[in-house]
Amino acid sequence: MYFAALLARTEDGWEASDTELDDVETLSDLADLAREASPDEDTVLVLIEQEDAWFGVVRVDGEDDPRIYVSDAAAAQRSAYGELLLTDELLGREPGADDGPDLDSLDLDGTEDGESESDEDDAEGAAADAVPHSPVGDSQILDDLGISEKELRSLDADDALGTIAEALGASEVLETVR
Repeated sequence: MYFAALLARTEDGWEASDTELDDVETLSDLADLAREASPDEDTVLVLIEQEDAWFGVVRVDGEDDPRIYVSDAAAAQRSAYGELLLTDELLGREPGADDGPDLDSLDLDGTEDGESESDEDDAEGAAADAVPHSPVGDSQILDDLGISEKELRSLDADDALGTIAEALGASEVLETVR
């Protein structure tokens, strides 16, 4: 189960709306959805929570690139919604590096049916590509809204969105869409 909501800052405070992410396929689609929630190009936060395993915050300020924070990258990677947020850039990877093996570099010497001569190299490469069980992204994403980097990193996934909304003064509006 997941929960996703948009919090849009307006002249009158925060407005919340429940949102379905089923039609969102890319981070760009998510940013466009957030921008639609604020016609005045004010700050919009997309808050996503997945089964108390991880949470994510996407901040969209007008036409600026979205800023992203994910509490547990490895847990988020196992979720279709988490995969939207875990861009190559966010994970510190070269864009397109996860396209699978380069067929020109494969050594097809007959060992492909049995043990590979480079099992140790493969294990080391997989470890380098592993997604960490730790936060990734912009941990200062909410600093100017009253939630410090330290506070954000200390939040548990099971109550993070409520804590964030409370700090923003938006807990009542968030609860109306929960």
